[in-house]
Amino acid sequence: MFAYIVRRLLYAPLILIGVNLLTFALFFVVNTPDDMARMQLGAKRVTPEAIERWKVERGYDKPLLFNAAADGADKLTNTIFFEKSLKMFAFDFGRADDGRDIATEIKTRMGPSLAIALPTFVLGLFVTVSLALLLVFFRASYLDFAGVVMCVAMMSISGLFYIIGGQWLVSKVWHLVPISGYGGGLDSWRFLVLPVVIGVISGIGGSARWYRTIFLEEAGKDYVRTARAKGLSELQALFRHVLKNAMIPILTGVVVVIPTLFMGSLISESFFGIPGLGSYTIDAINAQDFPVVRAMVFIGSLLYIAGLILTDLSYTLVDPRVRLE
Repeated sequence: MFAYIVRRLLYAPLILIGVNLLTFALFFVVNTPDDMARMQLGAKRVTPEAIERWKVERGYDKPLLFNAAADGADKLTNTIFFEKSLKMFAFDFGRADDGRDIATEIKTRMGPSLAIALPTFVLGLFVTVSLALLLVFFRASYLDFAGVVMCVAMMSISGLFYIIGGQWLVSKVWHLVPISGYGGGLDSWRFLVLPVVIGVISGIGGSARWYRTIFLEEAGKDYVRTARAKGLSELQALFRHVLKNAMIPILTGVVVVIPTLFMGSLISESFFGIPGLGSYTIDAINAQDFPVVRAMVFIGSLLYIAGLILTDLSYTLVDPRVRLE
């Protein structure tokens, strides 16, 4: 197992370099440093001198990937890609185009993102697994059929519908919670209830249907039928055998999702005005703020790699027969 972990960790820098290079290429296909300067300066008519000064101050006056005018290794190192990317591996994200420190912004916004993502993740997992077990317990009945129809219907509805409908019904009509915004301290729960509830409801359809499929597959196997034949009740068979042996596919989805909790929800945070990492990323994309976009993609890739390693390790805890070579 140790050799496996070391090998996966050695792959990580190559993956991060590849992701960073792809992000860099995609961003500068549709933008140039001159376009970024014009947008950040916020003027319809800016002088070439102002553009050049903006580029020099932020290090965009060099070639993108290859510096033909330089000598030796400087052809690759004296470029925007190298100078902007190397520091990220030391978690030095620099400053955004508006001058704010990116690392400070990430630390500040991580709290609101986790305040929404963690309750949504825990409650959503509990609700969807419980609903799936209920449908399997009453399988081939009218309750199971109605549950599957409900799940398919909920899967077919866009997440924006739940957000807009929830804001209109709960906030505009019932006036139970604020429609958007975020308050610090103990008062913040009033701003988090609606996003969390909508996040749980919008994920029920797809997750419950997937878990139901997994549980049904396990419930039809020989060892479960043998357990029933020995006198085990259906409820005991579900919790003692079906749920336990279905943990590997569940962990595959659950552990990989955990790193994304730190990144926040792009849509929810934007619609509810939550100052988290999701809305921070959306604002950076709209403003064409490449340092912020690059930093968020880098962190997301790093967390995703960590999630995949945790997923593999969790297999060995759930099933001792699994060996990582």
